[in-house]
Amino acid sequence: MTDGAGATGFDQVLAFTVAERNARGRLVRLGPALDSVIAAHSYPAPIRHLLAEALVLSALLGSLLKDEQGQLTLQAQTQDGVVDLLVCDFRGGEVRGYARFDRARLDELGPSPTLSALFGDGYLAITFDLATSGQRYQGIVPLEGDTLAAACESYFVQSEQIPTLIRVAVRSDANGCVAGGLLIQHLPEGEEGRERLHVQLDHPEWEHTRIMGGSISPAELVDSALDLETVLWRLFHEEREVRVEQGVRIRKGCRCTNEYYRSVLSRFGPAERAEMRDDDGLILVDCAFCSRVFEIELD
Repeated sequence: MTDGAGATGFDQVLAFTVAERNARGRLVRLGPALDSVIAAHSYPAPIRHLLAEALVLSALLGSLLKDEQGQLTLQAQTQDGVVDLLVCDFRGGEVRGYARFDRARLDELGPSPTLSALFGDGYLAITFDLATSGQRYQGIVPLEGDTLAAACESYFVQSEQIPTLIRVAVRSDANGCVAGGLLIQHLPEGEEGRERLHVQLDHPEWEHTRIMGGSISPAELVDSALDLETVLWRLFHEEREVRVEQGVRIRKGCRCTNEYYRSVLSRFGPAERAEMRDDDGLILVDCAFCSRVFEIELD
């Protein structure tokens, strides 16, 4: 295992490949960036936990993009659930997220509601937008299983035909919220970007990698005393070579500005903009991601 860039702690992706097993992976542990996103709203504990898991997944999946200006969007939605909308995205290391929920119904569920209790018959949509080529890829899967991570695994198997293991853990205490995640995928014969209909989900190389990766504990994912290289060494120290590269740093990102909203609103006709104005002649735009109200003045 090689690493020439130092130890990886909070808010940075660690990318790795196990070449002889035809596997690639990502490790991430969010701390200050996670707290910054969650602090935008006074979320109750179950929603903080849910949003933290979604943000880790966004960082893991988004860091797979080779297009630095590309965007990964993860959206969970339902018509009848307590949480009717959960959306996060990742672009260039910036993450943001928001959850909309019914507080009265949430209180009835107790302190540790299940995923099905929160979403009912919901679905998970994962969208990759590639800025360079302008292409968009989207997969939609039911919100089945105990966690969002399990639903993401189903997405890769069903939509991408890529054997995938994902583990996520969240810890909240008086010092804030910490969330960590591991993603490992099997890409036989370097077939990234090609059709994968022939992939064997029970391939012996993948079965070995899946067992090793699955041995990670939730405590290891959120233990700030362990750098990510140490976590990776514990999993794969018996392999002859594991290539490691520190990836992008993670930070809270909200692309909402007065200039951005002014540009969007300018596309509406004069009559429509007039209906949007308040008594002071301003158009108020409420950003759900950062919980800020922007006062837009347009002719």
